[in-house]
Amino acid sequence: MNKQQLPQAQIDLTTTTPVTSPEGNSVFQEGVILRRVSRFITGQAEDGIIPIPCFFDIKTGKIMSDFLPKELRAEYAELNETQD
Repeated sequence: MNKQQLPQAQIDLTTTTPVTSPEGNSVFQEGVILRRVSRFITGQAEDGIIPIPCFFDIKTGKIMSDFLPKELRAEYAELNETQD
């Protein structure tokens, strides 16, 4: 069976804009936020864990909450404020 590849968009990086943290930093590291989900919701014998990928500023350790799922942004924005 022949698989067709989707065409790759050619992006000129000189036309892009940088992403920076509120402090102006532009180097990030990838991390994982772990969220616990009740066994009553999952229907399993034990509570489950949901890993959520995130990026954080390596200088401040603050999570880039703008890139989280909408449901979690306010919670992690508040957590970042307490790190000041």
